[in-house]
Amino acid sequence: MSEPVAGEAVAPVAAAEQTPSNPPAPAPAPADKDAKDAKPAEEAAPKKLSGAELKKLKQAEKQAKRAQAKSTGPPSTQQGGPSKEQKQKEQKQKQSQQKDDNSRPLPLRRRPSQSTAPPQQQTKKESKRSQKELGLFFGHLYSQPRQHSMVGASKDAHPAVLALGLQYSSYVICGSTARMVGMLLAFKAVIESYQTPIGTSLARHLTNHHLSPQIDYLRSCRPLSISMGNAIRWLKDIIIKIDPSTPEAEAKRDLIEEIDMFIRERVTAAQKLIRDQAVTKILPGDVILTYASSSIVEQTLVQAHKAGVPFTVIVVDSKPLFEGKTLARKLANEGINVRYFLITGASHAIKDASKVFLGAHAMMSNGRLYSRVGTALVSMLAKSHSLPVIVLCESVKFTEKVALDSIVGNEVAPADEILSEAERVSLLPVEPHLPANHPSKNKDDDKNAAEGNKSGPLDVLKWVEGSENLHHLQVLYDVTPAEYINMVITEYGSLPPSSVPVVHRLSTNT
Repeated sequence: MSEPVAGEAVAPVAAAEQTPSNPPAPAPAPADKDAKDAKPAEEAAPKKLSGAELKKLKQAEKQAKRAQAKSTGPPSTQQGGPSKEQKQKEQKQKQSQQKDDNSRPLPLRRRPSQSTAPPQQQTKKESKRSQKELGLFFGHLYSQPRQHSMVGASKDAHPAVLALGLQYSSYVICGSTARMVGMLLAFKAVIESYQTPIGTSLARHLTNHHLSPQIDYLRSCRPLSISMGNAIRWLKDIIIKIDPSTPEAEAKRDLIEEIDMFIRERVTAAQKLIRDQAVTKILPGDVILTYASSSIVEQTLVQAHKAGVPFTVIVVDSKPLFEGKTLARKLANEGINVRYFLITGASHAIKDASKVFLGAHAMMSNGRLYSRVGTALVSMLAKSHSLPVIVLCESVKFTEKVALDSIVGNEVAPADEILSEAERVSLLPVEPHLPANHPSKNKDDDKNAAEGNKSGPLDVLKWVEGSENLHHLQVLYDVTPAEYINMVITEYGSLPPSSVPVVHRLSTNT
């Protein structure tokens, strides 16, 4: 009687050990005569498992077998049917795990950091370049864009602005006042061709959607000067104040008239007043020393010569623009006695001078002069020789900004403007002494060997660009402390450097 009961108890376990291809046979039913005796045994034995419970039990046993096989050695070969089902189940489990992982935010944040090999090479190049540039005091100035052509210019840029930007980048138009006037004249052409879109007003659309692309392109060609920034703020303020009910043709005509009046009052009339006041400071027999080139200084010297005052001019000049050459040539053509020195001879030139006339790029609110690099050196030499330093500057160049040094804000000249053509030719014999692993030299040697050409002046710039320890640096402006300046002549009169913020407030409120 005990054997059938034991067979029923063992039947589920035996069925679990069988493969799915051979399903377990149903346990034999007990005889009717033994039913009463079997009931107590059935109560003591475990209950029969359902189909779902049997599947779970099978999966648990299979996982235990796979874990044991992995720990002991290579997995044993199984039949084709079960292995496919196992693979499908494992794939489903992996997919479900991937879905769970994708729902988490942390792996998504880490994915961008897991870059491939090519981006790593780019970051290495960028890091080398940044280390080369950021190692300098003026490394932050190299981030400023420099546009030398119309390639990549905005499609909204006006043709007049495109031509003006190229003249800026090539220094055809040089000097803060000339650049400001050229910009305003280009804006006149922009306003004339402007048409207000339907559903908008001229006061809102012209500034943000039409003038901004023009300003961005000019800034990409060369950083804006202080006077250009003042003129842009003035023009935007005029545009905002236009009544929306004003017809478009009338509003455009008023804007053009305002620009003409601004140039006439803040530039032409201001320079005439400054010139008339500065002429009175030139006495017979004076030797006027000036640095680089300034349009208002040139007008003053020519006016004094036409007035019959006998005097001599000393022009001190320096790289990279050599603006003083043009000034000395113009003054000599007017019949003025001119002597020309480079900045290296300024200490000798200052001994013969009696007064120093300087132009300005801007006058800061703390009374400091922001002008062409080398101006501070000339001013300090004049102070050491007790010579008066007179700055001729229009009020449109005044700013509320404060400059303590010339490192934070400045402009860098490109490397190809530092070395002249003759200097590049003189450096060509240095090529054999370049390191053998120099990148530019290896490339040039391969090209020259293939084409049979010799290195030219342009290859000298490639030597500098390919060198990790050599870098060209030429800033265009410096800051002169107020204690080295005796007088600032503006259209509002002669004043000390400490009165610059007062005149700036007066000029902006009128």
